[in-house]
Amino acid sequence: MARDYSLAAYAARRNRQTKFVATRHVLFQLNRLHRHTLARATRVIAVSAAVGRELRSQRILSDQQIVVIPNGVDVDRFDRGLAGFDRFQFLRSVGLPPDCLLVGSIGELRTLKRHDDFVRAAALVVETFPETHFVLAGVDPTPSGEVEKQLETLVVQLGLKDRFHFLGWLDEAEKLLCALDVFVSASETESFGLVIAEAMAAGTVVVATETEGAKEVIEDRQTGILVPIGDVPRIAEAVTAVLGDYDRREMGARAREAANARFSLKRMVDEIEKIYAE
Repeated sequence: MARDYSLAAYAARRNRQTKFVATRHVLFQLNRLHRHTLARATRVIAVSAAVGRELRSQRILSDQQIVVIPNGVDVDRFDRGLAGFDRFQFLRSVGLPPDCLLVGSIGELRTLKRHDDFVRAAALVVETFPETHFVLAGVDPTPSGEVEKQLETLVVQLGLKDRFHFLGWLDEAEKLLCALDVFVSASETESFGLVIAEAMAAGTVVVATETEGAKEVIEDRQTGILVPIGDVPRIAEAVTAVLGDYDRREMGARAREAANARFSLKRMVDEIEKIYAE
């Protein structure tokens, strides 16, 4: 966490033999205090190449200090989940028709996630596939819950009340990812796109906006589909195309293979251990 930089830098300064290794997860600009304290780091791990570029652009760290180690996901968890997964039973457990087409997203209910674009795209998708249901898992971190209220109002306005479901917090989100026919990420910014990689590990086809993180994780038209940020018709068009493609499992299989090869948790841990061992 950025708020830990100052304390960590002070602790390292008090003991010159201590090595200060920080991990940067976001693309936001560093403030003056964080720029000063992070400059003291022995290494700064960027969770994506995009985060690495952002750090270099601020000209406070040398190339030697910055190392890119992409985030990892527990691909073994999805292997275990898929092995004994009963989609019909899961859908019944969350109150959904067991034979429906299912499109969903997971993420905090924040405006920068642009879940409203997902809702508007859903209204277009049902024109072609009226049997589709849509789910959104995540909580609203605002004190008043205003973002969730706005999304619920939009769902009613677009006539999706019986088709769009808010699931709140899920303890076993991997089950939802395994049940989806399409995962949608409509975000306007992602430093990596961890949940995108998780959806890929579940073998689910992903439609994502062209954030810096998504472009690193997805190979367009091979392991997922990338669309312009904020382009609701293109999001809907991509989702509709996937739902109408009986070979969509082939793209899902390629996505799962890519996630296992590039984003395993073991790979991430091994690379971080090498940094510590230096």
